Amino acid sequence: MKDTNCGYCMRGELLEKFGIYICDLEVSTLILFKEQSKRGRCIVAYKDHVSEIVDISDEERDKFFADVARAARAIHKVFKPDKLNYGAYGDTGCHLHMHLCPKYKDGDEWGGTFTMNPGKVFLTDKEYAEMIEQIKAAL
Repeated sequence: MKDTNCGYCMRGELLEKFGIYICDLEVSTLILFKEQSKRGRCIVAYKDHVSEIVDISDEERDKFFADVARAARAIHKVFKPDKLNYGAYGDTGCHLHMHLCPKYKDGDEWGGTFTMNPGKVFLTDKEYAEMIEQIKAAL
């Protein structure tokens, strides 16, 4: 099931407003968050347009969390954060997804919740491409 107004479902211009497609995982899509004030921040979005974790079977939930763990391992390997925060939101988007937000002791917001869209750090296309290649290699 897809929602034509959802960037996770439709990709293209809707996704490009906030993220860059990295690859498909077993039951989800891995996306690089464009705003990179937390270097290595990604999103794991479930393959179908469902709102809640309870909307999928136990088997699919387990596969989704395996995808989250796989992405988290790659982020740890490449970016070496001091902590990785996990956030599942979607009050308005209503597509099951999880933000993987690396935190660094010497960075901003250490010890607090990460800001959803701080709008501080955007990279060049080349820098995004290099990050994506590093993440793919670590998967």
